[in-house]
Amino acid sequence: MDALSLLLNRQSQARLQAPAPDGISLDNIMRAALRVPDHAGLTPWRFVVCQGKGLTELGAIFERSAIENDRSQKEIERAIQLPLRAPMVIVAIACYREHEKVPRVEQIASASCAVMAMQMAAQAQGFNGIWRTGAYAHCDVVRRAFELAEEDEIIGFLYLGTPAIPSIDKPALAPSDYFTRWE
Repeated sequence: MDALSLLLNRQSQARLQAPAPDGISLDNIMRAALRVPDHAGLTPWRFVVCQGKGLTELGAIFERSAIENDRSQKEIERAIQLPLRAPMVIVAIACYREHEKVPRVEQIASASCAVMAMQMAAQAQGFNGIWRTGAYAHCDVVRRAFELAEEDEIIGFLYLGTPAIPSIDKPALAPSDYFTRWE
């Protein structure tokens, strides 16, 4: 698939199964994340790749979060299972670096671009995924588990794997509804 087709037809896939990207495919995904716009070369991101026992550990972190936040028993049981919806989850973290010319929001945008780049690299190689956030991305229990500094953010959880079902085509948006031209 050429780059333009990939960009024009991109869509998330929530139903994922093994195999997950590995070897050269995973290396390509990681390298794509490191090529995103990065004003002043701050590399304001960090990624944790969870597979196998790592998915179980991520589920345990979500479980602790649900327990400490007084969630229902059903939500606690669900928390454990959330990472198991895919054979790989990449936790994407924006790591703020103080800089006079690069505000925090720009660094978060750079980390966000990295997530998009990883998903696109996965899709280009026959895999797919879905970028999820939700309450766990903002929970202090989860933040502590990943040793985030006060200004850091979990940008999201990128679930990756092989599509379990064909993607359903989404209707294309009309550019004229979102773009204004100043000529």
